[in-house]
Amino acid sequence: MPHALLISGSLGQGHDVMAQACADTLRARGWTTGTVDAMALLGARSGAAGEAVFRRLLDLPGVYDAFHFSALRPGARLALLADAAARTRLVPALRRLLAEQRPQLVVSVFATATSAVNRLPRRDFRHFVFCTDVTPHRLWVQEGTDLFLVTSEVAACAVRRYHPGAEIAVLPAPLREPFYRAPSRAEARAEVGVPAGARCVLLMSGSWGLGPLARTAASLAAAGPHVLAVAGRNRELERRLRRAAGREPRLHPYGYTERIPALMAAADLVVTSSGDTCSEARALGRRLLLLDVVQGHGRDNLQHELELGHADVTSARPAEVVRNALAALTRPEPPPSAGATPEAWRTGFEAALARVGLG
Repeated sequence: MPHALLISGSLGQGHDVMAQACADTLRARGWTTGTVDAMALLGARSGAAGEAVFRRLLDLPGVYDAFHFSALRPGARLALLADAAARTRLVPALRRLLAEQRPQLVVSVFATATSAVNRLPRRDFRHFVFCTDVTPHRLWVQEGTDLFLVTSEVAACAVRRYHPGAEIAVLPAPLREPFYRAPSRAEARAEVGVPAGARCVLLMSGSWGLGPLARTAASLAAAGPHVLAVAGRNRELERRLRRAAGREPRLHPYGYTERIPALMAAADLVVTSSGDTCSEARALGRRLLLLDVVQGHGRDNLQHELELGHADVTSARPAEVVRNALAALTRPEPPPSAGATPEAWRTGFEAALARVGLG
């Protein structure tokens, strides 16, 4: 029975979602799979320090933008040194994992893993790199990768910037399984307690809950719509949302929850940061209002979502979010994305396997 090793990263939830999509498809074809967290492989101290540094960069306005656009994208010396430092810890850990699991396929869904995998003695396995950013930066694109999986032609061009002869497959973005069978709006509203004829907004900003979401949720609910506000793994934000809900009956607070498909199905508008949530909203035919809160790659992803249509953008300032959300609620609802089917993703992924002799 063939085996695949998937390497994710715990900076946000998007990497885990993509790794899970690959694992589900492989298991449906008779493979066994194992998924590991690259941040954990760095060691408890280094992994925690790396996450703390990343969070701090995002907290300081413009700092991560500067690092992304001046170092990560061109592959400047600072970025290459950071990658090399991580690689010295990852290579021994990955070498042990490969010896234990003996995979036929390794899928890197996290940039830090890419160069470490390609530095391992080769080659009794194939290596895929899977990135859903619209412009993968330099550390994603390393010599020795058998196939790059991306979700847009723009991303394919970004890969060829660094590796003109790269093998690339453009696939539809995979969704979490519940989004392929989400409830109807009426069913979802009955489940979450939103009146059938009311206006309803889903407000979220990644698993970290970036931006002043508690104040925004309270202000938006006070303006009339029911607001389904999701804090993700941000415990302090969840506490603030629950306090605000005590004053605003149209505010429905959530912490980390698996009910996002139902919450999204209940909503008329999805207010979120740029990321994989956008593909989920499009699959359900929900209009997007994008919070400009994710620096670096988030700026590129936001621009791409605007180009795809049925989306608007706002700053994270509560008054501006409210004004833009109320306007967006008056605009026509888009149709569900025709390409958002499990068959489309699986067909594309299976074709990718066949390209490297694993069909």
